[in-house]
Formats: sequence, structure tokens, C-alpha cells
Amino acid sequence: MGSPPNAAPQSQPTPESVPTPRTAAGREGLAALLAHPERTVVALDFDGTLADIVPDPEKARAHQGAVAALARLVPRLRAAAVITGRPATVAVRLGGFADNPGLAHLTVLGHYGAERWEAATGTVHAPAPHPGIAAIQAELPGVLDASGVWHGTWVETAIERKGGHAIAVHTRRASDPQGTFDRLRRPLTALAERHGLIVEPGRFVLELRPPGMDKGVALAEWVRETGAATVLYAGDDLGDLAAFAAVEKLRSDGLTGVLVCSGSDEVTELAERADLVVDGPTGVVGLLGALADRLAETRAGS
Repeated sequence: MGSPPNAAPQSQPTPESVPTPRTAAGREGLAALLAHPERTVVALDFDGTLADIVPDPEKARAHQGAVAALARLVPRLRAAAVITGRPATVAVRLGGFADNPGLAHLTVLGHYGAERWEAATGTVHAPAPHPGIAAIQAELPGVLDASGVWHGTWVETAIERKGGHAIAVHTRRASDPQGTFDRLRRPLTALAERHGLIVEPGRFVLELRPPGMDKGVALAEWVRETGAATVLYAGDDLGDLAAFAAVEKLRSDGLTGVLVCSGSDEVTELAERADLVVDGPTGVVGLLGALADRLAETRAGS
């Protein structure tokens, strides 16, 4: 984990301090969050942000201390959300978000907002899957076989079927993750286009999903729904660029916001656009805890 080349050194959050964003817009957003948490929403990616990236996606778990930090912070906010490409119920299970009184105002937007889980009710709302998903599931084994990824060095490529709303092909477990990723990108793009879907690249993953589903759309709609005046968003991957763009658009419309990159040596684009870079999920959890501490101190002193 680390900051991009030429990035200004940034202190990591501790229970005693909240790190200072390197941009004026970020500092304005942080000041607004601390002054008016009741007008603020916090939105977070899951994998790579609240949970460490692991070779087997099913073995991912929320970072130690994440749920406790959220449980202290969320009650002081207008609302909080986890926005992920995973099915909402999977993110809830892997994150340990259910049945925690401190998370009563937490929403999990799964499948980039196509699914919605509300902690207050424990229920999930989801539309019918795109018809192209079933067709791709049927054709995908043949495409992988023709690409050679089920033979020799690519035998460990993992396929995750995401609840009928998207399909993610992971290459991290292959002996040549980047080579496998590059080799699959063109045939998977062609497969997606044949069935009206798009391919979203990530950190050794290619996700096939319907157009119009992205974290930016989900975040913008959720912020408007909550009526928040300030938003903090934290992410780590290429799919989070859309959410960053949504926050930038909201700032141009008069809201305040903070863009946080859960730092990675694998993805530098987010770090270059972020107001604040922290050291992966450990840094994100530290930031959440530091914000909760600061807000608790402010309330105690008022």
C-alpha cells in the first residue's frame, strides 16, 4: 500500500487526530462534516476499502475494527452506506453488518445500487436480473476455454456469479494474473456487447454488467434521497472513479465533499484525484475511528 508518485506525505489517522486533506475542497468538506455531522453522509466501497483484497473473494471479511468504528460514527451522521458490486446480502454477511444497533442507519447498495439492504428492517429490495446475464453464464465457459484460461497456467482463474445481476471473472489466483487479465479483456468485452452488457475492469477482475449500473449513479441518487449537504466517499479501485466523479459533480452543485483513496500500489488513478490518501483498509478504519472520536469530543464539549 502507498501513495502515488509525487503525492504529498499524509499523516495516518489515529484515535487522537483526523488527517488533513491535501486539497482545499477536501478541507472544506472535512470542516463541514465535523461542524454538521447531522447533514453528512459517509459512503464506502467494500473490497479494498473496508476489507482487504484476498485471492478468494468469498474469504474477504471486514477489516478488524471496521464494524466497531462504523457503529460509533454512523449514529452521529445523517446516514451511511456501503456501495459495492457484490450482492447486498453477501456484503452484509462478509461485513458483519447485521443486528448491530449502532448501524441502524446503514444501507448496503449491492450490485452498484441495483440491490438495497436496509439495516433498520433487514430486508433486501432488488429488480429482476438483466436477461443478458443468463446468456453470458451459458456462454462464458466456452469463451474461457477458447481463450486458454482453463488450461495450464490459467487453471485457477475464479468466476463469481453475482446474484444474477453481474458476473465477475477474477484473475488474481492465476499464475500470471496480469497476462490472464489482458488476454481475457477483448473476448469478454465482445461477449458482453453481444448481450447488451458492458465490461468494467478492476484490480485483476473483469466484471460484466448492465450499462447504467455504477457507483456514481448509486451514490448520487442516494445522496439526493438523504438530502445531505456533505458526503465523504472512500474507495480503492477503478470502479470507484465513477463515485469520485459523482462527488465532484455534487460539489459543483453546491454540496461539500471529501474523496478518500484507500491506497494501493495497484491503482494510482484514485490516489491522484483523492483529497486524502490513507493506507488501505487499516487507514480507512483509522479514519472512521478518528472521526467518531472527534465528533464525540465535540459533543461532550458543547
